[in-house]
Amino acid sequence: MILVLSTDKDRDWRAITHMAELAWGHRVSVTNGAGEARFGERVSTGVPGLDEVLGGGLPQGHMYLVEGESGAGKTTLGMQFLLEGHRRGERTLWISLSEAERELELIAGSHGWSLSGIAVANPASPARELDPQQQYSFFSPGDVELDDIRNAVVAAVEHVQPTRVVFDPFSDIRHLSRDVLRYRRQVLSLRELFASYDCTAILMQEGTRTGEGDLQAEALAHGYITLQQDTADYGSQRRRLRVHKMRGIPFRDGYHDFAIRTGGLEVYPRLVAADHVEPMPETTLSSDVPELDALIGGGLRRGSSTLLMGPAGVGKSIIATQYAVAAARQGETVALFIFDETARSFLDRSARLGLDLRDLAESGHVQLRQVDAAEFSAGQFTHMVVRAVSDDGASVVVIDSLSGFLSAMPEERFLSSHLHELLTYLGHRNVVTILTLAQHGILGSQLSSPLDISYLADTVLLLRYFEAFGAVRRAISVVKKRTGNHEVLVRELGVNDSGLHIGPPLADFEGVLTGNPRFTGIQADLSRDAR
Repeated sequence: MILVLSTDKDRDWRAITHMAELAWGHRVSVTNGAGEARFGERVSTGVPGLDEVLGGGLPQGHMYLVEGESGAGKTTLGMQFLLEGHRRGERTLWISLSEAERELELIAGSHGWSLSGIAVANPASPARELDPQQQYSFFSPGDVELDDIRNAVVAAVEHVQPTRVVFDPFSDIRHLSRDVLRYRRQVLSLRELFASYDCTAILMQEGTRTGEGDLQAEALAHGYITLQQDTADYGSQRRRLRVHKMRGIPFRDGYHDFAIRTGGLEVYPRLVAADHVEPMPETTLSSDVPELDALIGGGLRRGSSTLLMGPAGVGKSIIATQYAVAAARQGETVALFIFDETARSFLDRSARLGLDLRDLAESGHVQLRQVDAAEFSAGQFTHMVVRAVSDDGASVVVIDSLSGFLSAMPEERFLSSHLHELLTYLGHRNVVTILTLAQHGILGSQLSSPLDISYLADTVLLLRYFEAFGAVRRAISVVKKRTGNHEVLVRELGVNDSGLHIGPPLADFEGVLTGNPRFTGIQADLSRDAR
């Protein structure tokens, strides 16, 4: 055992335990002259995904600051934290300085919760009996002096002896303190109070900062989390959180998307692909169309990503669906994420082209998910894909299309980073990933992509329209494959009610892929199946 002596009274000496154990890999006992104790247990926040961000939950017995503007989700998070403690049989305390009874009940009721069993203290009435079934009353911070509030809080904690506390809003203490020194003393006093009962406390603070005093709680708290909300140009608000500090423990830094649904907050941890590496098998996925597999060089390799690029309606989705159906018929689980059309439309169109997915969807081998880009953030969508692989066992993932995924991004410059991490994760999990990307335009040489992500994919198939003898026809070619050989020919692609067909090489045409085809042979060389 290692003994550490701390003489800094302003320091949260329990934090030294976590930092020392993390650095040295030994059990550490810390004393500051007031006593000796060991710490290391984690407390679940009750918020799906947040414990993962924190590496297992909040270290027990410390004080934390959660900051955000009005409507960011602070109160909802606090309720989830206390309800999780109540579910585990712990004593919980809500200290309310401004919420009226009706407001608290509305918040809890909107999520289907009941606050019965959670003690609620109102510092306006220090002598009030703190029974879990007690009624709430409205309190205006300006009506009571700061010392009266603190005394009421002390009385509430001594009476309930909670293991979890939420103080909402703690910002009122800052306003009543009037100066930085007094505010700092109040924060230290509360930290010592909660620590004396080994209580895990969360202080809720409004996000608008007005001076140096606003930094005191942040500096003295064991951990500091911010909740942010941004209004998109179209669609629902984009919400994200960030853990700025968490003393003594590793956590997943950066921004993490979250949503507020009926039932509370759900956090979508930022994906770190390096945490999910598996051995890669040397196998391929067949499309059950020999000519298509031959074009690609034997099928799609496990753990690889394939990008299908071309104008709208050229056949990208049908090729992706062909591989999905082939995998599902072999007993694999396929996750299809559809951005550009409804699930019903997708199923009807596929059936008309000889690829009926309905029975496969009913059996669970095909999981069709219609994604509304206006309602989902990129982080939330990434979380959906990860869950499909980790929880549902999907070995094939189809994203149709990346154009829809792009519209889900408030800021386009981050799309490549999201995709890179997602594709790396899917590759590490040996998932066959198929993506489609619609290019702007239909015919000619002016086709362009909304974003160049071809460098992220292992294999790239280019599809084009071309005009020949009074008809619009299709062409397909593999322009990139990182590992293994592939055909370098441009072939004709046909799509009809019996499925897709790969025709002979367009040897008598030049300039098909550039959008300026020129015929140099005879009409009989074109495939009849491709018409």
